[in-house]
Amino acid sequence: MNTPALIKEIQEKLGVTQDGAIGPETLRAIYAFIIPPSQAELLIEDAVDARSEKTIATLLPELRPYARALVHEAATVGITIKIISGTRTYAEQDALYAQGRTKPGPKVTNARGGYSNHNFGAAFDVGVFSGNRYVPKSPAYKAVGAIGKRLGLEWGGDWRSIVDEPHFQHMNGKTLAQARELHAQGKTVFS
Repeated sequence: MNTPALIKEIQEKLGVTQDGAIGPETLRAIYAFIIPPSQAELLIEDAVDARSEKTIATLLPELRPYARALVHEAATVGITIKIISGTRTYAEQDALYAQGRTKPGPKVTNARGGYSNHNFGAAFDVGVFSGNRYVPKSPAYKAVGAIGKRLGLEWGGDWRSIVDEPHFQHMNGKTLAQARELHAQGKTVFS
């Protein structure tokens, strides 16, 4: 069975972009086909808690459906995740960069302000939860990483310099230098 070809056929019948990948647009179309659109949106948003929604609201509008779809898709395989970090200012990023260097705590990032995709609303971090308990290390992060990649997100678990399994991003094909330039012009990576 050629799964991407099958997905493209489904996408064609649903009238969405035919890329052979099951992303937010395809998921919404499938839900809308099965149940009324207003109920489909509720299903996706029902899987997202208030804290996650608050963080998702800091992301670029184009990235928000990906974050919600990731939460929802993880829930369908029994993994509870929350979106725990979204857009950061340059100052917030610099404070994180100082951690483990000039401030106490472990190093959590190699990126200074302006050198993290979080600074441009194009990245978010997830946390795996067991009930209300945050689980910082778990094989579930790899499963969530696979789901995120299938949705079209870049996963920090694939990185070599600092493996960041909770991290997901979508730069729309732009580099960090391009993102900084667009940001300075008041534009986004999706402009």
